[in-house]
Amino acid sequence: MLENYKVENILFIDVETVPEHPDYSELSDQFKKLWNKKVENLRIVTEGQNPSDKAIYYRAAIYAEFGKIVCISVGHLVNKNGERTLRMKSYSGDDEKALLQDFTEMLKKYSSSNPGVLLCAHNGKEFDFPYLSRRMLINGLQIPKMLDLSGKKPWEVNHLDTMELWKFGDYKSYTSLNLLTAVFNIPTSKDDIDGSDVARVYWEEKDMPRIVKYCQKDVVAIVQLFLKLKGEALIKTDNIEYAE
Repeated sequence: MLENYKVENILFIDVETVPEHPDYSELSDQFKKLWNKKVENLRIVTEGQNPSDKAIYYRAAIYAEFGKIVCISVGHLVNKNGERTLRMKSYSGDDEKALLQDFTEMLKKYSSSNPGVLLCAHNGKEFDFPYLSRRMLINGLQIPKMLDLSGKKPWEVNHLDTMELWKFGDYKSYTSLNLLTAVFNIPTSKDDIDGSDVARVYWEEKDMPRIVKYCQKDVVAIVQLFLKLKGEALIKTDNIEYAE
């Protein structure tokens, strides 16, 4: 099946998210109650903890109702000088609406000239794609056609998910990107920070370049994993280009 996908027609993406506020105390009274209820239902508070604890509140990043996107990285494979090259572009910053607008404009331009384009992420169908759509609506933006699933039949959805491809129909478990890069001997993207560190790096260290670099490494790992699943050669490090 994967042989039917032309990798040059795929945009590989990854998003990094953080809690919308640096601390639980900055939530409105209404949202404090809503967050307390959320963590109660999820049963993520253990004895001696409460919903305001930093370790608990930082988990708000994974919920679109309580978090926000601070970086979206996109990778696109092209043939250059007879070799396959990965071109990388990132959209990042404190202004979520602005970065979502820039990302949406890129999708519109790219899809208009490449009607068969697909989006690919790891666990994208459960996280990246719906999170993007939800935050666009929260920011008053229209969901681009490439993300909008409304009225589409399953075979009309132009989304690929490397985790889903690895499942082969088995829906019992989650397989992390980090585990699969280890299985396939692909350089890990978690050699500095991982997803659980992003909120701290953003709110406490205020180190956006570090988050962008991590997000880009995730995209590289997704591309390499996809190529492994297709039985094709990995991209050489020298053949990865990063846009300013």
